[in-house]
Amino acid sequence: MSWENQPLEAVADFCLGKMLDQKKNRGDLLPYLANVNVRWGSFDLDDLREMRFEHHELDRYGLKFGDIVMCEGGEPGRCAIWKEQRPSMMIQKALHRIRPHECLNPEYLYYSFLYKGRAGHLAQLFTGATIKHLPREKLAQVEVDVPPMSVQESIASVLSTYDNLIENNRRRIQLLEQSARLLYKEWFVHLRFPGHEHVKIKDGVPEGWEKKKISEICETIGGGTPSTKVSDYWDGDITWVVPSDITKNDCLVLLDSERKITEKGLKKSSAKMVPAETILMTSRASVGYFALMDHEVCTNQGFINIIPHDTDARMWLLFNLMSRVEEIRSNAKGTTYPEISKGRFRDMDIIVPADILINEFSDTTSHIIKQVRILKQSISKLERARDLLLPRLMNGEIVA
Repeated sequence: MSWENQPLEAVADFCLGKMLDQKKNRGDLLPYLANVNVRWGSFDLDDLREMRFEHHELDRYGLKFGDIVMCEGGEPGRCAIWKEQRPSMMIQKALHRIRPHECLNPEYLYYSFLYKGRAGHLAQLFTGATIKHLPREKLAQVEVDVPPMSVQESIASVLSTYDNLIENNRRRIQLLEQSARLLYKEWFVHLRFPGHEHVKIKDGVPEGWEKKKISEICETIGGGTPSTKVSDYWDGDITWVVPSDITKNDCLVLLDSERKITEKGLKKSSAKMVPAETILMTSRASVGYFALMDHEVCTNQGFINIIPHDTDARMWLLFNLMSRVEEIRSNAKGTTYPEISKGRFRDMDIIVPADILINEFSDTTSHIIKQVRILKQSISKLERARDLLLPRLMNGEIVA
């Protein structure tokens, strides 16, 4: 199907965000998006930083509903559409802000960039040998198909239906995991567990609870990386998890790893298979991120993989460790990057509640994690269906 074609600079306004300079910047402190906050199709709004912006900068660097935010460097072209997820949001220099003219439906333009970025159509515009960039002058050259507005709206409507369902599931996952964290806090931090009225507290610990070392209640297993120079070790069918698989994940349930290794790669490295539902904890650089997988996996050396001696204690142990991330990170040492050793981790103290409480907590939270896994799998199916439709809609092969 033949549609009008225009360079981006003819159909949209765009600019880079503000240079980060805390000494020179003046004005009001406002939250801003950096490169790390922009994912493919979504924003990570946890732990946002703030920078000073003057009144005259608010329109240039501020986001409005329908603006497309795109990474300039790192993984150029990675983008998401802003829908007022947070008020008064600004951007810094690592990001392009693209604001379409009236001839373009904002969601249509966003999906157009999503397609071009994921399909590698922007790669020819990148500069830089080690770290790739998409400069403003190169972005201006991007050709945009401009079908009739009714077609744009139809395409956007079909694809946004999938994304709305995906976002719905993500919100439900967040609420489920939050409920589990709050239950842990209520029972094991505030000590308002079932029957607490009849339990004596001695030295801040309920009667029947025991102080132990982590090494007494679980097994800890490391990982390894096969030689990248041997092709026979790679692209097999063994799930091999690296920290970025977890840090880029948006919940406790991890469905798959980006890379796989072979049986030969497993045997020729220090990677070890761990059973389904092992607590995977990152231990190097990005310390203290967690995941569970429903099948046997192995990891690289950036992990401490935790297998409780009592399988019924898995959920309690997971949420205990999640509540102690700052303590875990404080035990990480290293000059190049922080790392917590298995020895330091195993030597940490842990207060073990009565078995009946651990089991009751496990029953409740295991059910929650099962719901999270179902929702995560549904998201994966919706994303695959959307991504199959995306190029066909954008190429005019099918009419929305």
